[in-house]
Amino acid sequence: MLLDADNRPWGRWEEYLNEPGYRVKRIVVHPGQRLSLQKHEHRKEHWAIVNGTGQFTLNDDVRTVQEGDAVFIDVGDVHRIENDGDDYLIIIETQLGLCLEDDIIRLEDDYGRE
Repeated sequence: MLLDADNRPWGRWEEYLNEPGYRVKRIVVHPGQRLSLQKHEHRKEHWAIVNGTGQFTLNDDVRTVQEGDAVFIDVGDVHRIENDGDDYLIIIETQLGLCLEDDIIRLEDDYGRE
């Protein structure tokens, strides 16, 4: 059951579970778009790539990800994903820890958000 959703300039996120200590979202990134370069102070994230391809940044490393790949983002890791394909990039995100939507520290953002 969909609990919450939000359209963003890069695509959309949908929330399906939000329990103490964890949260599950579906993230859809439109072709040619990317999330902000960011980090979190209170949560870890596990991303399962379920559709599309992209460039995933984790701290100083950038690598290609595609359907079937999974990545782990620890508390404080600087990260971003960019959809470099022609199809939607779809990620199932599991947040672990204190899962607050405002736990985003944006370091760079294509859309002028802070």
